[in-house]
Amino acid sequence: MTIQACRNTEDNSRIRLVIHGGAGAVKPGKQRHEREQAYMEALAQSLIAGHAVLAAGGSSIDAVIAAIAVMEDCPLFNAGKGSVFTHDGRNELEASIMEGSTRAAGAIAGVTTIRNPIRAAHAVMTKSPHVMLIGQGAEIFAAKQGLEIVDPSYFYTQYRWNQLQKAIAKDDILRDHDAGLDTLPGEDEKRGTVGAVALDCHGNLAAGTSTGGLTNKHSGRVGDSSIIGAGTYADNRSAAVSTTGTGEMFIRTAAAFNTAAQVRFLHTPLTEAADNTLAEIAAMGGDGGLIVLDAEGNYTMRFNTGAMFRGTIGEDGLARTGIFFGPETPVMSS
Repeated sequence: MTIQACRNTEDNSRIRLVIHGGAGAVKPGKQRHEREQAYMEALAQSLIAGHAVLAAGGSSIDAVIAAIAVMEDCPLFNAGKGSVFTHDGRNELEASIMEGSTRAAGAIAGVTTIRNPIRAAHAVMTKSPHVMLIGQGAEIFAAKQGLEIVDPSYFYTQYRWNQLQKAIAKDDILRDHDAGLDTLPGEDEKRGTVGAVALDCHGNLAAGTSTGGLTNKHSGRVGDSSIIGAGTYADNRSAAVSTTGTGEMFIRTAAAFNTAAQVRFLHTPLTEAADNTLAEIAAMGGDGGLIVLDAEGNYTMRFNTGAMFRGTIGEDGLARTGIFFGPETPVMSS
C-alpha cells in the first residue's frame, strides 16, 4: 500500500467509499431481523476497512481492495469464502478492478484456489501487461505474486451446498443477486456479488467487483463482475461504477461503461444515469443494482429489485448502511 500526504484538508474532506453486497428480491420480516443486522455489521466492517486507507492518505485502489477483501472473507456474501457452487460442485470465482486516473484495469475469472480474487485482479493490473487472466493460468500467476492460495475446500459452506442441491432438484439456475432473507427459518439464500467504488484525497477514483457467480451455473460461465465496462468501470472524467444483477444483461448493455459515459458525454446526473441503465436492463428482462461515485464526491446507490445490500462512508468515518428502499442508517460497530 502506498500512502501519500493529502494535498490539503479540503481534499481530504471529499474522501468517499461506497459499497454493495448484492441486490435481489428481499422482503423485510421480523424473523430476519438478526440476519439483517449481521449483514449490516459486515457491511460496516467493510466500510471501516476501506475508510482507514482513505483517511490515512491512501489510494482509492487500496481502499477498494481493503473493502472488498473484508466481504470476500465473510461467508455471508457470494464472493470469496461465501461463493456459490457450479453445477459440477465447484466454486469458480471472478473479480475485476479499475482505477480512474489512467484507466488501468485487471481481472480474473474461473479461479478456484485464490483466497481473495480482488487482490489477484489488482496483481494482473499492476504486475502484468494484461487485463484479464482466467483459470489455471490466473492461479499460477497469483501464486507467483505471493498471493494467498488455498485448497478449494476453503470455499465450501454447507448452506451454499444446500442451495446447489435445491437448484439441481428444480433444474434451475439461481441468480447471483437474489437475496433471500425471507426464506425458511434458519436458512439464508443470500446470493450477492460484492463491489466498491472509492474517491481518495488526491481526487482519484477506483472501482472493483467480486463474485462467485450463479448457483448451478455451467462450469466455465463468466459473468459481468470480471468484465471491465460491464461490471466495473472507473474514469476520473466521469465516474466509478460497480454493478450487481443478472450478469448476462449487464454484459449486453455494457452497464458500468454505459452509466459512466452518460455522465461524461451527456452530463447526466448520477442517479438519472444509473436509472437509465437499469431501465435498459429491465427492458431486456434483467434487474439488479449499481453504485456510482464521481470525482466531486457525489454518489448514488440505485436498484430495481426489492433490496440492495449497500453502504457508504465519508470523511466523518461514520458507516451508513441499508438493505431496503429508504435512507442508509448509521451502524455502530461492536
